[in-house]
This record gives sequence, structure tokens and C-alpha cells, in this order.
Amino acid sequence: MALMPVRTKFRKQQKGQYKGRSKAATFVTFGDFGMQALDRGWLTAQQIEACRVAISRCFSRKGQVWIRVFPDKPITKKPAETRMGKGKGAPSLWVAVVRPGRILFEVGGVTKEEAQEALRLASAKIPIRSRFVSRLERV
Repeated sequence: MALMPVRTKFRKQQKGQYKGRSKAATFVTFGDFGMQALDRGWLTAQQIEACRVAISRCFSRKGQVWIRVFPDKPITKKPAETRMGKGKGAPSLWVAVVRPGRILFEVGGVTKEEAQEALRLASAKIPIRSRFVSRLERV
């Protein structure tokens, strides 16, 4: 089951810009440890799901995981071998816009070493750099 909004006001969106730092979700709020983005970029629904699976497999039915990003931006693609023009392509995937400072995932109910290992495995699934943070650090 892929992450995507149930309904949106418009089917297609413009690219927009993702300059600046994250305005929301910059501190660990729900769990004890988190993964914080250091770069900017797009995270696809498939990448977010791959991270979730990697974290939950590492915990093997203990601990808790919170996903702090949601892919609500549609990205369109034109079919292969199509001539230029004839309008914008159909929506093909959903992405979450990530800016530096954003907490991507939070985990709780596990030791610091288990959390570090799980978030290290998850960070290998995404195209942006990230770091391990704990609730105690308010940098």
C-alpha cells in the first residue's frame, strides 16, 4: 500500500522551490530518537515505505515508529518516446518535499544502540544525508 493523499484540490502541481530550512517538525516530539534531514530534496512514497520496513524489521516487533513526512506532492511524467508538447503528463508518483532540519522518522521503546542501527539502515534507503538525534538534544 503506497502512501498518497486520499484526495487533493488539484491533480497536478508545479515544481515549486524548496529553499530555506524546515519550518515544522524540527525536534523529536513523539519518540526518544529520530532521523533528521541535513540536505534538501524529494522523498518518494516508495523510499519512505522502504525506510519504514527497514526500521520495523530491525526492531523485530518491539519499539514504535513514527513517520514525520507524508508524500502529498504529485509528480507527473510523460510516456516514453512521446514528442514534446501536447500538455503536461499524467501524475505518476507522490513525493514529500524535505528541507534541512526536518525530522523524518522517530522511534521509541528501544535502546539507543538499537535505534541507531535501525535509523542507519533506513538512511541508506533515501537520497539525502541525515543524522541521528535524540529527544534530549535541542540544537
